[in-house]
Amino acid sequence: MATLVLFNKPFNVLSQFKDDQGRATLSDFIPVRNVYPAGRLDFDSEGLLLLTDDGALQHQISHPKKKMRKTYWVQVEGDITDGALLALRGGVELKDGKTLPAQAERLAPPSWLWSRNPPIRERKNVSDSWISLQISEGKNRQVRRMTAAVGFPTLRLIRYAIGPWSLESLALGEYRELSVHMPKGKTF
Repeated sequence: MATLVLFNKPFNVLSQFKDDQGRATLSDFIPVRNVYPAGRLDFDSEGLLLLTDDGALQHQISHPKKKMRKTYWVQVEGDITDGALLALRGGVELKDGKTLPAQAERLAPPSWLWSRNPPIRERKNVSDSWISLQISEGKNRQVRRMTAAVGFPTLRLIRYAIGPWSLESLALGEYRELSVHMPKGKTF
């Protein structure tokens, strides 16, 4: 049995256990020993981060060739257009190549969502909107670069789900520990 930790990472927390610059890290929230992040979530992003003590499970979750789907809730600057959503669904050309097609849909602002500290910048004359974006690759800062490429810069980025695991009923800064049995050759 492998240990899997689901963690709702706050904004401005590093996805590692130590930092020599005094920033908040996973050790400020997770007392579980011998678990390591399966992938990463940027310092300025929020949401689901998975940690495990099992190398095979970590590989299954984080290796790009496994193409595990990740769902992001993204607050963007401006009213997202049908054309921008269509472009995201077709794949977006970035400096390091074209992204794989994504699932992209408008999303009503999540009413249960926690406040971000510090809050996002708000501009009186510019609206914002939310989208759900599901991707199966993990280029550096990919979601932010994708939304910018279609003309809608990211204001707030929350990873809601990775494969079958989600933030559901997990408050900001909280973690849940699970035991996972992954038979040889099984994928999620």
